[in-house]
Amino acid sequence: MTPSREIERLLEIMAALRTPETGCPWDLAQNFSTIAPYTLEEAYEVADAIARGDLVELKDELGDLLLQVVFHARMAEEQGAFDFGDVVQAIIEKLIRRHPHVFAEQSSPTPRAVEGLKKNSKNGTLAGVPVALPALSRALKLQVKASKVGFDWNDPRAVLRKIREEADEIEAELDGPETNQSAAAAEIGDLLFAVVNLARHLDADPEAVLRQTNLKFERRFAAIERALAARGKAPQDATLVEMDRLWNQAKEAE
Repeated sequence: MTPSREIERLLEIMAALRTPETGCPWDLAQNFSTIAPYTLEEAYEVADAIARGDLVELKDELGDLLLQVVFHARMAEEQGAFDFGDVVQAIIEKLIRRHPHVFAEQSSPTPRAVEGLKKNSKNGTLAGVPVALPALSRALKLQVKASKVGFDWNDPRAVLRKIREEADEIEAELDGPETNQSAAAAEIGDLLFAVVNLARHLDADPEAVLRQTNLKFERRFAAIERALAARGKAPQDATLVEMDRLWNQAKEAE
């Protein structure tokens, strides 16, 4: 691959940052594992800019995400594994392979057929769902795959009953003679998985709806802080009853 001058300059800068003795000490100290959390963070910031409709910010965040790709590719090149050009070539080949109806003279396939092309040689119904995905998103993808082979509830009310069952099991752990925190935590995991399932049956993205709830919580709590500040108070100076009353006022105001 012959990179454009802009890409070539970016690769040159990354190489300079990783050059022993003359490069940046922080960049030189990194490896795939230490950089991976930053890669995830940048992907989330891209999603955040999209959610806010901020295209100026999106441009910057996509640049930060591209830097992550360049960083990983540079470290791989140093180990003789692959380089940035190989990364680009791999995705070019994959896109062409997955879209023969676009890049070859074939009739347009159905969406199901296209999905089949994407699976390639991966084995197992649940194969191909990255472990590093956010847990809610990964649970959703696992459930979607299982549902395609008939392992699913037919009625969202059945999922709701499952949620109540999981909540009862948590309560049973809490009501025992000695609370088993690890067992209760495992039941909470089951509860969250069931909640994701309910969201799926209602055509709701659990990650997206939880993100909206987080924003709602922040907005209402900020209203509590403003109301308390007007009284010369901070949250830690207020009682729970007082903050709960202000929360309800913020809720009603919306």
